[in-house]
This record gives sequence, structure tokens and C-alpha cells, in this order.
Amino acid sequence: MIVVMRVGSPEDEVTRLSTEFANWGLTPEKIVGQHKVVIGLVGETANLDEEQIQELSPWIESVLRVERPYKRASREFRHGEASEVWVDTPNGKVAFGENHPVVIVAGPCSVENEEMIVETALKVKAAGAKFLRGGAYKPRTSPYAFQGHGESALGLLAQAREASGLGIITEVMDTADVDKVGEVADVLQVGARNMQNFPLLKKVGAQSKPVLLKRGMSSTIDEWLMAAEYVLAAGNSNVILCERGIRTYDRAYTRNTLDVSVVPVLRSLTHLPIMLDPSHGTGRWEYVPAMAKASIAAGTDSLMIEVHPNPQKALSDGPQSLTPERFENLIQELAVIGKAVERWETPQMAVV
Repeated sequence: MIVVMRVGSPEDEVTRLSTEFANWGLTPEKIVGQHKVVIGLVGETANLDEEQIQELSPWIESVLRVERPYKRASREFRHGEASEVWVDTPNGKVAFGENHPVVIVAGPCSVENEEMIVETALKVKAAGAKFLRGGAYKPRTSPYAFQGHGESALGLLAQAREASGLGIITEVMDTADVDKVGEVADVLQVGARNMQNFPLLKKVGAQSKPVLLKRGMSSTIDEWLMAAEYVLAAGNSNVILCERGIRTYDRAYTRNTLDVSVVPVLRSLTHLPIMLDPSHGTGRWEYVPAMAKASIAAGTDSLMIEVHPNPQKALSDGPQSLTPERFENLIQELAVIGKAVERWETPQMAVV
């Protein structure tokens, strides 16, 4: 349930109402929009009378029920307004959201050694990326496949961050590792295989770093949004949703099927920012450029693209990785579409 306040409502009145709702056993959450303040009410609201709430204050404009099972993730919860996730990086704050330029995230599937990760970071930064992706811990289907270097790789990511100024996005797989990953990562990633690892969702929801939640390979949109609800309910409002391809009946030509249609669907259902990963979504570097362009045209807020200096020798996911040169060319092509839809950051010219 949400309580929409009138334009110009006094802060004292919003505070008074929030206290009143808390005394009812509800959890009130103040949401400040562009023009209005909304008080979201979480808890047992089924038996509440909208008219009774309306009579609490002349400053209440309307009282609306949120019909979705995911309350905080629902777009209704913010009265139709999109949220934005701001991330602190060495080069300043970066915003994810539908009212901001598309954010490019790039890097290798896994961190292999210092030279490789620093070189990749510098090259993707030069091409236009704002964040470096790279796995320290890697969930793999086979127990014999490369699992990542673990904690030592976190130190290498920190070195790449210092050398490039990029923000760091890396996956956390275990509740025991959340704190140590959070010391290095600017955004903590929950991977597809852990999308419904509820103890992990609660743990990342209880810490302050933004969370990137990848869609499970066989998960419905409702299941995905309910997973996001776990993070939001634990207290972390900074959640980014990442579509990375779903499993369909035809796997002869692509690793997964990138669900580009999820962008307009999510726009109607949730206020959370959206990222698409065409690398995992196709599994083939040849198809990544076309799907990246389609993703921007569809309205994504961010792209995650795998880049490796030598994909043939990559320890994981080499076939879906672009070389730095191909990545640079792709960024130039993406800029054309991004500018056409008014979602591309124009580099600031130096003043002479």
C-alpha cells in the first residue's frame, strides 16, 4: 500500500504519519519523487481501510494498494517513478537508471593474473567503460573447470581499480564471503545460479553496497522480481536487474536466448534499473554486437560485455569474449544508437 502526499506537504506531517503507521505495526518507507513524496507501507495491510487512512491528514492526496506480490520492487510502490542507483567509483559517481546515459560494464569472465586484468581494465576504460567486471569466485557446471582464484583475485581487482579508476563489479557466491568481496567491489553481483539463494540475498541486502542481481537461467520474471524483493526487504534499496539469457529448447547455435523483450516488460512492472548481458545471452562473440545494439534500442540502462586480451587462451568463457579492439569498435557503433535514443554520454571537450 502507498500513501501519496500532496505537493508541498510539510516534512513534519510526513514524519507524523510515518510514526502513526509504525505504531500500527507497519514499516513505513518515505520515497521522495520529482514532485511528490510517497509513503510506502509494508506489512499486513489487507484489512486496512483506505478511507480511514485518507482521513488522517488533509495532506494525503490518495491511498493506493500495491497488487503485485513483490511490493518494494513494484513500480507502483514508487508511484510510477523510476529509481536510480548511484555508485561511487574512483572517477566519481555513476548513475544506473532510465533517466541516465547507458552504463558500460566490461572485462573478462574471470581474473587470471595481474597483467591480464590490469591490461584489460585500461583498455576497456579507454574505450568508454565505467566498470570492470571480473570473477574472483566462479560457479561452474563442472567441478573440474576453473573456479577462479578466489580471495587472491580480489587483490588483483583492487590493483586494476587503482590503475584504471574503474568501478568493480564481481560475484559473491557465499554468505561467508560477502564482507571480503564488499571491501573491493563497488557493486556485488549475485549470479544466475544463486538468484534464489535466499540466505545470500538476505546477506547482501543487509550491507550497503549496490547489488547486481542476475536472472536465473530458467527463472520467470516474477521469480526474478521476488528475488530482488528479498534484497530490498533486507534494507538495501540499490538493486540492478541483469538479464543474461534464459535456457530455451534450441541450444545448437547460442548458449542461451537473450530475452530483449524483458526490457519493456520490466519497465511496466518495476522501478529498478535494468542491465543486459549479451555475452552470456548468446555465448558467441560474433553475436554480441548485434544483441548489444538491440539492447540499447530496446531501452536498457546498462550493458555487461565480456572482453579478454586473448580469448583463445581464456580460462573461462573465451568463445563469448570480445578482444579489446573489437570492443572499441563496438562502442563506436553503440554510440550511434545511444545518441539516437538520447541515452549516450557525450564526452566533455577540454577547455583550451
